[in-house]
Parts: sequence; C-alpha cells; structure tokens
Amino acid sequence: MSDTAPAAPQFADLGLPAPLLEALNSLGYETPSPIQAEAIPTLLAGEDLLGLAQTGTGKTAAFSLPLLAGIDVSLRATQALILTPTRELALQVAEALQRYAQNMRGFSVLALYGGSPFAPQFKALERGAHVVVATPGRLTDHMRRGSIKFDNIRFLVLDEADEMLKMGFADDLEAVFEKVPEHTQKALFSATMPAGVRTVARNHMREPKEIRLHSGKSSSLDTITQKVWEVANHHKLDAMTRLLEVEPVEAMIVFVRTKTASLELSERLEARGFAAAALNGDLSQQLREQVVDRLKRGLLDIVVATDVAARGLDVERISHVLNYDLPHDSESYVHRIGRTGRAGRSGTAILFATPRERRLLHLLEKATGQKIEQQALPTADAVRSGRLSKLATRLQTAAEGTGSLHQQLVEELLQVTNMEPLELVAALLAILPGAKTLIEPVADLPVAPPRREREMGDDRDAGLVRYKVQGGRSNNLMPKPLVDVLVKHGGLRRQQIGHIKMFTEHTGVYLPQLDQSVLNKLAGVEVNGVALQIREWPLPPGEVERPRSPRPPRKDFAGKPRTSKPARRA
Repeated sequence: MSDTAPAAPQFADLGLPAPLLEALNSLGYETPSPIQAEAIPTLLAGEDLLGLAQTGTGKTAAFSLPLLAGIDVSLRATQALILTPTRELALQVAEALQRYAQNMRGFSVLALYGGSPFAPQFKALERGAHVVVATPGRLTDHMRRGSIKFDNIRFLVLDEADEMLKMGFADDLEAVFEKVPEHTQKALFSATMPAGVRTVARNHMREPKEIRLHSGKSSSLDTITQKVWEVANHHKLDAMTRLLEVEPVEAMIVFVRTKTASLELSERLEARGFAAAALNGDLSQQLREQVVDRLKRGLLDIVVATDVAARGLDVERISHVLNYDLPHDSESYVHRIGRTGRAGRSGTAILFATPRERRLLHLLEKATGQKIEQQALPTADAVRSGRLSKLATRLQTAAEGTGSLHQQLVEELLQVTNMEPLELVAALLAILPGAKTLIEPVADLPVAPPRREREMGDDRDAGLVRYKVQGGRSNNLMPKPLVDVLVKHGGLRRQQIGHIKMFTEHTGVYLPQLDQSVLNKLAGVEVNGVALQIREWPLPPGEVERPRSPRPPRKDFAGKPRTSKPARRA
C-alpha cells in the first residue's frame, strides 16, 4: 500500500472539451483552484449548484467553463444568462468568457448594464448573443420591452447572490426565475449564506449540490498582508505620501467613503505629482471603463474609489489596497482588500485608523481570520532612504541603456565646464526631477492629534493663508498644472501647498504667506490660457472651512443595522 498522496487534479481531468483546455493552456492556467475542481464536474454533470465562495477564489472560471462547454455555437440564440450585482463585475465576467472561448469560432457574449445606451444592446440581442451577462435592473428593463428571449436558455448563474439581495433586487430575481424554462440548470454563488440566499435556493433549485471551501473566510486572503497605521485625520494625506515613498507600490486602490472625497483626494494626489484618478458612481460608464483600462495598462498608478464603484474590479497589477477611510462594516473591508493578492500574487492591505478607531480592529481581524499588523509611521530617515533607493533604481536602470556615446558626452561636459567629476554629477542631480526631494528636510509626523480631532475645522491648512486664483472648472483648470506653476514660478515646494478647492470661475488654495514680489511674478504667468491673478482671500472673522461629515453607515461593524437613516450608496 502506497503512502503517496493523490496528485492534485488537472483541468484535463475535469471533463472539459479540447477547445477550452487549449484556451486555458494559452492563458497560463495550470491547476484548478478548489472551487473549480469541485464545481466544474458538478455542472458538467447537469446538477444545480450552490457555492459558498469568496471573491478571488476563481469562481468565474468555475461556472464559465462548464457553461461554455454546453453552448451550441451554431444556434444564434441566448442559451445562458449570468446575473451580477454591478456593471464592473458584469464586464469582468464577459471579458473572462471571451478569453475562455477564444477557440470557439462564432461565439458571442453580451454585457447588459445600466448607464449604457439601449440601441446597441437591442441589436446584439437580435443577432443572438450566446451568453448574456446582466445586472438585474437592466435585465428587467429588457424583459419589459420584450427584447430578450428566454426560450433557449439552458443555464442560469447568480454571481454574488448575497450582494444582489442586499441591494434590493429580490423582486427582479424572482421575475427572472419565473421566465426561464423549467429545465434550466442553475448555479448560485455567494460569499455568505444569509437566509435570503437559502430561500432562493430552496424555492428555485433542484436539490443543488452545496460546495463550501475550507477555511472559508480567509481562503481568498491568504496572500494578503494586512497592516494598520495610526494616523490622525488631518495627517492622512501626508501619511499616504510617505507610504508611496517607502512601500514598493506597483498600483494601488484607495478607498474613501464618499464620492466627494474620491474627487478631492485624487486631485490632491495629482497635485503632488502622482498618476491618480477617481472612480465613483457619478462617472459615466464610458469614463469608468477608461479609468480601469488606464489602470490595467499602467497609465494610472492610483485609483481613489468608493465601495460600490470598485465592486468586481479585478486588475492583476494592484499590489496595495489602502483603506484611507474606515469601511462601514467588516464585510466591506473584506471586499475592499480582496482587490489585491489576485491570481496567487502577494498583496498588501493598509488601514489608516485614528486612535479612537483602534478598538474596532479586532472585529476586522475576526472577519478575515487574520492578525492586522500594527506598523509605525515611516520616520524621516525611512522616507529619505526610500527616496534615495528609488532614485538609485532609476539610475541603475538608465545605466543599463547607456553606451559609448553617453560616456563621450560626459567627457565633453567635463572639458567644457572644467568641473571635477563629483561636481558634474552633483550639478546633473540638481536638475534631475525627483532628486531635489532628497535635499529637502523631512519632519516626523505626530501619531496622535494635538487636540480634539476636527473640532476647530480643517487642521491640515493650519499656518497657511488662503489665496484666490483666477480660473476654475469653466477654464478646465486642474490642480496639477496650478501646483506646477506655483513650484516653478513661485519658488514653493509641493509639500508647502495645502488644500486646493475648485470653483466654477476661481480656485481657492492654501499657501504660505507670499511676498508681493512673488505675487507680481505669478501674475504674469498663464495656466490654460488664463493669467494667474492671485490674491489673499481670507475667511470672514470666526469662520472656518469645515469638511463634509460622512453620512452614517448602514450598519455597525458587528453587522447590526444602525438606528440612523441609511447612507446612500456611492
């Protein structure tokens, strides 16, 4: 009798047809995840399935592959319907289906979601999309118009069923169940198993096989390192800047509570020279897709998002998730940090917590089944070391591409300038972007707020003077070009520039007290074709600019509803 453990199953062992196996091989898939190894044979056998699976476990392939195996490409009709709670997840699933079906000639998939025009969707449905991936709201719109046919549907999937029920789509789901043919095979996936999901399964599925992943809560979080930084609210932006200087960030999702906060923070990060953009529910679908595409292609490094806007966001290069604002509940925290550590890669999740919020950390640890590591704020020495390391990496990379022509140029510069080699290098560094920050002094950030937090207004602009700048949104004035001008022509450092607030015709900006000579110099500079007229703009006596208070969360960290009015979804 052999003591050798059984070999892990391969995709070829699961009964998938050759075109799908070839596609998986070309995509670099090696062995199925636990949910795939159990779900694929079950669905290929024609059984209904109830899967308890977290985000990031590979559940999209778990239902997509057997679904595709049953598609008759020669039949120009909708044969499978997949429901998802958000537009982003619908697009993600549709893209995955296209990749898996790359060897199925003539296959078509259609994503239906709100915020996009109906006309192209009508035409695609008339042509007979084999698979429709839809959000419940847009699907019921098409059902009312009679533009989607259910006669040939053989497969129905509910992805993130708990989220759809939580978002109030129970009636829409009931309407779909009533329309699909009785013989339709059904698969339901959910991160949690509340009573509503159980009811759906009991009423509409035929003895479904239930699959639960072992170590359910943390199975999708095993590759994620969680850290907490204790930061006062008015030091969060500075702390984030230091995080970006000391952490090896490839790309980052930053979570805030409100749409307004996502716009303000992304603008302030842009003003500090970072490639950042906002992602929230106010953006048109086209703009949202552009933001995600830029992130995937490396044109953006930071996306500042609200919870709902980032649902279903799956970008492999996201190395870090930052909880800039504390999430409303522990379940939101799990969904947030699941945006990193994808496809087996390691990821880092960082949480900014004020001293009064630290008592809530144990609830987050309970939700993830993991310890959240307490980490001190980076010291001034650590920041300078991080800057030096990144500059050294850039120089080493550049050195690999240099050759005799560059060396000859250096020799000519030494002759023309009569400088010593060390003097020449120092002079070149002085004009190199980014090198200047190594000379600027760095102060340590205080850990706790100096007084009752937020009581006196926005402390981050303490000691600065508010100025009014001619030009605003109507002139397409953006924070970054304004900051560039203030640095280049006003002699300011980026770290000296405080809050920037855009209005229609003008802009408010907090700066150190400027001499009249500096104001005169800036007055002759143009930004976006508008002369930079700048003057002091003091607040009325006794008035302070107060930040908007976030709406109360829908429930507390223990998952219990609050008695206050629920917040609108971002």
